[in-house]
Amino acid sequence: MSKILFLSNGHGEDLSGSLMGDAFKKLGHEVKALPLVGNGESYLKAGIKVLGKTKSFSTGGMGYTSLKGRILELMQGQIIYLIKRIYLLFLISSKYDLLVVVGDVLPVTVAWLTRLPVITYLVAYSSHYEGKLKLPWPCSNCLTSDKFLKVYTRDKLTADHLKRKIFGKVEFIGNPFMDPFLTRHQSLPKHNKRLGILPGSRMPEVGENLSLILKVIENVTNLKSKNTDISFDVALVHTLDDYSLRSIITLDGWRLCFPSNKDHPLKIIKNHSIVNVYRDSFVKVVQSSNVLICMAGTATEQAALLGKLIVQIEGKGPQFNASFAEAQRRLLGPNVFCADGSVQEDKYMLSTCKLILNLLESNCQVDFLKENENQQIYGRRTVEGISEMMAKSITNSFLNY
Repeated sequence: MSKILFLSNGHGEDLSGSLMGDAFKKLGHEVKALPLVGNGESYLKAGIKVLGKTKSFSTGGMGYTSLKGRILELMQGQIIYLIKRIYLLFLISSKYDLLVVVGDVLPVTVAWLTRLPVITYLVAYSSHYEGKLKLPWPCSNCLTSDKFLKVYTRDKLTADHLKRKIFGKVEFIGNPFMDPFLTRHQSLPKHNKRLGILPGSRMPEVGENLSLILKVIENVTNLKSKNTDISFDVALVHTLDDYSLRSIITLDGWRLCFPSNKDHPLKIIKNHSIVNVYRDSFVKVVQSSNVLICMAGTATEQAALLGKLIVQIEGKGPQFNASFAEAQRRLLGPNVFCADGSVQEDKYMLSTCKLILNLLESNCQVDFLKENENQQIYGRRTVEGISEMMAKSITNSFLNY
């Protein structure tokens, strides 16, 4: 079988890459990964070897970041680190039969320079952002190269637009990051109304996001006279451990309450506000929630594709900020809501809390999925996921020689 190297540049990209990589492994291929940013945790969890010495940065990668994020990238040495990772790629690329790129113009360009055969999952770009596809230079030139065998897009509209330039090599069959939702998972205990909380995954930004969301939860509880019928549930990454969590929440008067029963969740408590903490339960929290407060990237998109109602809270960044949130609304459409302005101001805090309560009171039964172009893909409930479909197609078309 073939030797395949995955090249990606971000947490969400690593997640999709790890799912695709695992599918290739099941077909007998040798798979390794070279994430350009971060430690590649998703690959490691999937049992895929990550090459070279890795390092995680506070911005989570050189992507859609604020000015603050750009300055942090320079201060933390991301540029130098990235150059070292690219140099490693050129040293080892001759050992592999195929490069699989998951990301944007950066890994696409680097992959083109290796002159190896390339498969691309172009997850970073969508025509939904501005109604037409805008690819930065030299992305289009690279994708039209004969070395790029296949280009998968994140949505059908993007595929339709890209086909005008690249013709037959472009296809949309779904998003690998939705695979975890295609199998049946155990749900959280039944509750009348459940508000899920997704504060993101990047440290230390996730802690700052959580602090902001907890202020919203406190105000929602105070605003709602009958608050006992709402369950607040947060999906946290393991990097925000109990010690770090305690140090963050105590600054605003919250406390941790550890469960006496292992089947019960850790709780964050302040007066009448109680938030249940779940780790390794992201899918469970998303599937069980009626409405979700989101300050995340890929996680928000996963929830949106499931037809969940989402309320954004604009953060300070460096990743999830006002401009990122606005672009995300353009991408994900009508089931993403955001009150104008920062919840740090009382009038916007009030409008955000009322928005959350109104969505919960409406019983959150609107099925946006039936109007979504992904309905046929994610409504099939088949055992085979998008990753398996991609891996089999690529193997049959390009690796059986």
